[in-house]
Amino acid sequence: MALLTIGGVDIPLGSQINLDLPIAQLHTHTQVTMPIRVWRGKKDGPRLFVSAAIHGDELNGVEIIRRLMNQKALSRLRGTLIAIPIVNIYGLIQHSRYLPDRRDLNRNFPGHERGSLASRLANLFMQEIVSNATHGIDLHTGALHRNNLPQIRANMKDESTSQLAHAFGVPLLIDSQLRDGSLREAAAEFGIPMLLYEAGEALRFDEVSIRAGVKGIINVMRSLGMLPAIKRKAVKPYEPIVVSHTSWVRAPESGIFRVLVPLGSRVKRDQLLGVISSPFGDEEYEVNASFSGIVIGRTSLPLINEGDALFHVARVQGIRTAEESVESFTEELAPEGTVSEPYSDAPII
Repeated sequence: MALLTIGGVDIPLGSQINLDLPIAQLHTHTQVTMPIRVWRGKKDGPRLFVSAAIHGDELNGVEIIRRLMNQKALSRLRGTLIAIPIVNIYGLIQHSRYLPDRRDLNRNFPGHERGSLASRLANLFMQEIVSNATHGIDLHTGALHRNNLPQIRANMKDESTSQLAHAFGVPLLIDSQLRDGSLREAAAEFGIPMLLYEAGEALRFDEVSIRAGVKGIINVMRSLGMLPAIKRKAVKPYEPIVVSHTSWVRAPESGIFRVLVPLGSRVKRDQLLGVISSPFGDEEYEVNASFSGIVIGRTSLPLINEGDALFHVARVQGIRTAEESVESFTEELAPEGTVSEPYSDAPII
């Protein structure tokens, strides 16, 4: 496995190289390329690809990969790290989740060389990146105006994938089924264990999510033997909890939305999560939890239409333990002086 060729370029062991992989031109005849950084250790080993911005408006992963490339630990790399900070370059330029034809790239894998633009880009990624890898991590955020608690989504029934998910080091692991046309599904067909990291929201940097992403990738690389294990293992403040069921709480009416519980909160069945009101506040509608669990995602937009998804709640065993794990995780990674407080109607004095 010492031989590695991407985009027609042979990359020997012990080398670092930046590649611009050509993809379809713009209608202006401007060549568009996918930026790739390949870092190979002097000794062969696992080949891990880390990708970001498959959805062009999901930016946390771009910053995670930038910081990852500056980690001093990579000087002791064994094996190969293939970093793709921007997969959907078209979407990123337009600040859009989608490709110019409004297709979702992550629903078009494995793709086809004579298909749509999304299908051709997916096919290129499979041929040049996935086929050259042994493991993968794909970095995502919530959609536009949706904020996600840092979480790993993976096929937890697969033992090798489960081991990587636990090694990543976030409090909640979502046992997520493979979706048709997704990169995870296509990678599974190649027999490649793969994690999907979800954290933060579209078009925004979130410091806790970014720090957790960098740390998690390094943890996975250590577990694969790509980086030396830490001699003195730190005591973990939490043990990851596997979640198999999640559900969205939706808006009963349209109006202006006030959030009463932050991400990571432990909530009980029928607990008040927020309030939707008319612009004058003369009509109010309660938003209540449909079951007990942990809030792992929520809308960040206060303008609500009836039926909109407001809170994503995970049903977990040992809710109090899960809440404590989330708190420990956030405290460990949050910059000093930052706080996340829910909305308050307290008077201004």
